[in-house]
Amino acid sequence: MSNEILQMPIINQNAAGIDVGSKEHFVAIGQGKDHVRRFGVYTQDLKALTQYLIKNKVTTVAIESTGDYWQNLYTELINNDIDVYLVNGKYTKTMNKKKTDVIDCQWIQKLHSLGLLPRCFLPDESTEKLRTLCRHRSNLIAAKASTSKRMQKYLKLLNYRLDIVVRDITGLTGLKIISEICKGNTNPQELAKHRHYNCRKSEEELAKALVGNNREDYLFSLEQEYLRHQFLISQLEDCDIRIAQLLNVYLQSRDDVTDELPSEKSHKRLNKNSIKTVDLNIVAYQYFGGVDLLDIPGISHGTVLSIMSEVGPEGLGRFSTAKHFTSWLRLAPNNKISGGKTISSKVPKGSNRLKIAFRNAAFSIARLKDSPLNKFYRRMSFKKGTTKAITATARKLATITWNIITKKVPYKSQEKYLFLDQKRKKIVRIRKKIAKFGIDPQRLRHLHKTRIQDGVRQKNLGFSTAWVNVS
Repeated sequence: MSNEILQMPIINQNAAGIDVGSKEHFVAIGQGKDHVRRFGVYTQDLKALTQYLIKNKVTTVAIESTGDYWQNLYTELINNDIDVYLVNGKYTKTMNKKKTDVIDCQWIQKLHSLGLLPRCFLPDESTEKLRTLCRHRSNLIAAKASTSKRMQKYLKLLNYRLDIVVRDITGLTGLKIISEICKGNTNPQELAKHRHYNCRKSEEELAKALVGNNREDYLFSLEQEYLRHQFLISQLEDCDIRIAQLLNVYLQSRDDVTDELPSEKSHKRLNKNSIKTVDLNIVAYQYFGGVDLLDIPGISHGTVLSIMSEVGPEGLGRFSTAKHFTSWLRLAPNNKISGGKTISSKVPKGSNRLKIAFRNAAFSIARLKDSPLNKFYRRMSFKKGTTKAITATARKLATITWNIITKKVPYKSQEKYLFLDQKRKKIVRIRKKIAKFGIDPQRLRHLHKTRIQDGVRQKNLGFSTAWVNVS
């Protein structure tokens, strides 16, 4: 037994490992000293690297997902029909040796040959293009929000308390007033005339809040931030147009696009940062093959756009079960079991954009009333606390999303939830029926109140009788 050699079977034949760097890549096709070569990062270097692999009959390659340096190399290898495993760096850092680039690439090659490296999830090309545009759009929205905060700061320094009299300084009233201030108009009465009719404050109150000190340095800084804000708005509009074009091209390229239309979602309103160039209610319904994601409570237009851009219509099918999908999102607990006992069940650290979108949807569910998902959230909140309840609700939303998209089934709630506008419409219909039968609503209210009082009186009478009997 002491002389027996244990060998592991080779799973991936003709495998290579690449240590990706910012200025050079190290390629290992074996474990010998002559099996490692170094290449640059220019286009001709990547082509030479690919030809070197093809010459040595390499069919599969493992590379680490190091920053953004792997993307051009990944594209070049895929275009030459080489199977590429994009691997998380945490699975390649168990080597108990001196760390060098040569040893790293040989260690990656050894692990990949033995089949010990799982590949990362990557969407298809059309979804990746949409993801690039949507992530760029999110960055523009974040930059616009930062500019809005700086505008509000300079308005306070100028003592223009626009933040008190309007709900949003970048709304219709706020932007018109800021535009006039940047043009040099500092008369409070004239500025107050730009009040939108929906503004709750009167012109007199607006004029009181727009009496400032008019310092030149603050005015100049406010003008710069206002111009930047307008530029970001134009950039956002151009990005929305490009996203709409990309979605139209994808839908036109498919032959199985459904002609049916989903139900209208009047209760799910668009905010100022929502995409305006496409009707996501219709486009998402066609994009996912007749599955209406907006039927799920808490799922907004922004959440649907995140699902479309991060995983795409075919991406969810690459997860065998909903548990695999929620585990990839880092929404499922990572159970660690030793000796038959669970010693840890914490949710793994880390976030991606889709996880954040589901958590935001869970926050909106926490504010809903009389919804089955809200009841689930309150039940989990009572047991585990609000933080874990948000994570559990987000995981439930992800599970529902995986099931209705992969199985092509509509969302069916255990109880029908009525939003505020739907409740109001129902009340109007009930009032019309009452008026049709000639019944006085005041009379009904009086009868209902009398019945409640009679019930309370009988309950109290029964309680007093029981108390007398016990005495």
